[in-house]
Amino acid sequence: MAPRKEKVDANKPALIGITSPKDEDFPSWYQQVLTKGDMLEYYDVSGCYIMKPGSYSVWERIQAWFDGKIKEMGVQNAYFPMFVSSRVLEKEKDHVEGFAPEVAWVTKAGTTDLEEPIAIRPTSETVMYPYYAKWIRSHRDLPLKLNQWNSVVRWEFKHPQPFLRTREFLWQEGHTAFLTREEAEKEVLEILDLYTRIYQELLAVPVIKGRKTEKEKFAGGLFTTTTEGYIAATGRGIQGATSHCLGQNFSKMFGITVEDPKNDGEKINVWQNSWGLSTRVIGVMVMTHGDDKGLVMPPRVAQYQVVVIPCGITVKTTEQDKADIFGGVLKIEEALKKAGVRVIADTRDNYSPGWKFSDWELKGVPLRLEFGPMDFKKQQVVAARRATGQKNFLPLADIAESIPKLLEEIQDEMYQKAKSSFDSHVVRVTNWDDFVPALNNKNLVQIPWCDVPDCEDSIKERSARQDTGEEVDERAPSMGAKSLCIPFEQPEGIIPGVTQCAACEREAKLWCMFGRSY
Repeated sequence: MAPRKEKVDANKPALIGITSPKDEDFPSWYQQVLTKGDMLEYYDVSGCYIMKPGSYSVWERIQAWFDGKIKEMGVQNAYFPMFVSSRVLEKEKDHVEGFAPEVAWVTKAGTTDLEEPIAIRPTSETVMYPYYAKWIRSHRDLPLKLNQWNSVVRWEFKHPQPFLRTREFLWQEGHTAFLTREEAEKEVLEILDLYTRIYQELLAVPVIKGRKTEKEKFAGGLFTTTTEGYIAATGRGIQGATSHCLGQNFSKMFGITVEDPKNDGEKINVWQNSWGLSTRVIGVMVMTHGDDKGLVMPPRVAQYQVVVIPCGITVKTTEQDKADIFGGVLKIEEALKKAGVRVIADTRDNYSPGWKFSDWELKGVPLRLEFGPMDFKKQQVVAARRATGQKNFLPLADIAESIPKLLEEIQDEMYQKAKSSFDSHVVRVTNWDDFVPALNNKNLVQIPWCDVPDCEDSIKERSARQDTGEEVDERAPSMGAKSLCIPFEQPEGIIPGVTQCAACEREAKLWCMFGRSY
């Protein structure tokens, strides 16, 4: 335990860096990596946080990518007010019951009570659909495809976690209307594919696509599709993004009808979808890739992909050598900027190179370039990868080509590492005796399942961990495993009429993935 005594010395890097190991104290590690990595600041309203440029820039890159993709699909952006009357919010019974505990209400204006309390949107179905009924008059007005980038407020929970469960969060929510079920279902899957690509291609985070069970689907919807991730340090699943087919339920509630083009004089209800992705993605990314030195940022979304640091300057270094080194650093920065690389030169003269190395490692910059007197003479640069620590010598003449290639290599390596970890922690069991031990070994568990809600409730009860020492509420992962999704890619092995549900011994109908989750 002697090395830990160093932490009491304020001049030691350990106090500047991460002091809680990821595998030993994950909650503290996560808090430190976000604040010390300059991603987030705590706010004086519980459950609310300040997104600093380090995290907001990630959201901007996701936003730009996704916005371009949905516009190619014919989706347009709009903005609806954040307020919704209680009368409208309560119009769809199942929907409002699903969100009721989380709704924040405005009851006063100054010191005066409002005649009618006004809700702050937890989601916008009931905000938008009265106007869809107004705007959609004919089948020629379909499809209607709107998206909004906004924030929503959900207030119920007691244990907020930055990016994962916050009382206000940023997201996009798409709301579309179609003439036919086939059109609606096609879009649901197209959007889910885009969400999958955000995780896998931008954030280097593997996910499993599937459908939510009836119990876990969106309140008031027909069915919900989802991307499900995995946090290796805790062994917990995490919902990534959801794309819902609402069916005709909301259009019936809000009177969104058109004349049937195939049957004169007959009215039909439109088919609707809603789909959303939030800043939760940032938390998933941090939890997946971060280590005991801090953040590890995927190059495609990092605020800075490369930092250039001058090295080897001592009291004996001549003014000319200093000028050559600092001039070289700035030239490297300029060349990479022209090549489209997000780069920053750290020419601060009040910090040592070693301190700068630790500082940028903490912030997770994917690639560090070191440039000193010997590098100037050899016209090279030392490239150090944040994710692995591997170093390479690269000729200066080639950096406009070699650095972008190296960044793509880093991106791919980060994804492959995360996928290998995920794949090794998805296990299949066919009898209950193996279920809880698999969970306790930090796995997500796929079982042959009967698709019966009562069985789902029983699984959660029977798989609860006891005496963990954690402070938990009824939603906490230690309270038991819940269904994460029915994977689209179904394993083989279920024989109709023969294979039994691993939990209740009814006839198994499909494989379902369960896990303790966020």
